[in-house]
Amino acid sequence: MNKIKKIIKTTKNKLKSTPQKIVVGISGGVDSAVALSLLKQQNFAPVGVFLKFSAWQDKESDAKKNIYLRDKSIANARQICQRLDVPFFIYNVASDFNKQVVNYFVSELKNNRTPNPCVICNREFKFKQLFAWAKQHQIEYVATGHYAKIKKNLVSQKYELVEAKDKHKDQTYFLSILPQRWFKNIIFPLGNYLKEEVCQIAKRQGLIIKQESQDFCFVSKKIMTQFLKEVIGSQTGQIVDSTGKILGKHEGLCFYTIGQRKRINLSNGPYFVEAIDVVKNNLIVTKRRQEICQQEIILSPCYFISGEPLKDKMKVMAKIRYQQALNQAVIFPSKNKKKIKVIFTKPQLAVTPGQFCVFYQGRKCLGGGIIN
Repeated sequence: MNKIKKIIKTTKNKLKSTPQKIVVGISGGVDSAVALSLLKQQNFAPVGVFLKFSAWQDKESDAKKNIYLRDKSIANARQICQRLDVPFFIYNVASDFNKQVVNYFVSELKNNRTPNPCVICNREFKFKQLFAWAKQHQIEYVATGHYAKIKKNLVSQKYELVEAKDKHKDQTYFLSILPQRWFKNIIFPLGNYLKEEVCQIAKRQGLIIKQESQDFCFVSKKIMTQFLKEVIGSQTGQIVDSTGKILGKHEGLCFYTIGQRKRINLSNGPYFVEAIDVVKNNLIVTKRRQEICQQEIILSPCYFISGEPLKDKMKVMAKIRYQQALNQAVIFPSKNKKKIKVIFTKPQLAVTPGQFCVFYQGRKCLGGGIIN
């Protein structure tokens, strides 16, 4: 909120009563809709921009469904902008989305790693596209409906990424690898609001609210299996324990991740995925959860919000997946500036290569890196 007030004050000094234009990434959902509304109340002149790309489908019925859902989202976004008297634009970015997000997702899976497309999308696609559209139209600022805050440290003169008021909806994990240079031009209007408050604002203003999706934006959970079979391919192999004893057959290594217990389908379980042997095409499982715990991990590449590499060891709170609680850890620098070591105070369950470890001090997100 302080950042918004400062920008408004600067805007008034420079442009007198002329509202400052700002590009708002709008999806047709409640969060981006309320972000748009709040910015308008704060003397901005928001412009709604819908990033259009295609979802994957495996058959005609799914193609029709995806087209329907995409068109419905566009229709919702357009109606929201009309109701708020805000300009609305559709920006077709399908080609770039496939290159930057879908190809990353597929590549990681082919290498038997577990990708996190939402983290990569924010850095390599979403904000890049919004800034590109803004630059084309001589607009300085970009906003989204993410739950997070940005503050400027008056001592370091660096921008900091801070957890949102709503800890249950906080999305700093997904924003943890954004570059420092972007933060001076990004605004997160929902950082000081609870999700419940956002929904109440939407209802009071009669804004259309679509049902929130828990799937990846380009492939739903219902057709994920078919997606993996068609795009990556699958080869059945042996399920073995740590001694090499054969316990059964797996459907294809791409369907499994470290710590997983679904789809193993062995009697006398539960079993957990302990490791993946790509050379032998074996899925190694265990009944003992402690065998899939790890205390020390390596991150590479690693990104810091400050834009500066880690110089000395540092005590932090960290987590290796979005929904996990924070745990005490120490991070250590290395000669390779994009690689760091993390040692947790307590062993972490199911440390998964390809996922992100993100670290904090207090409510400030310091950055994160990919687990190797």
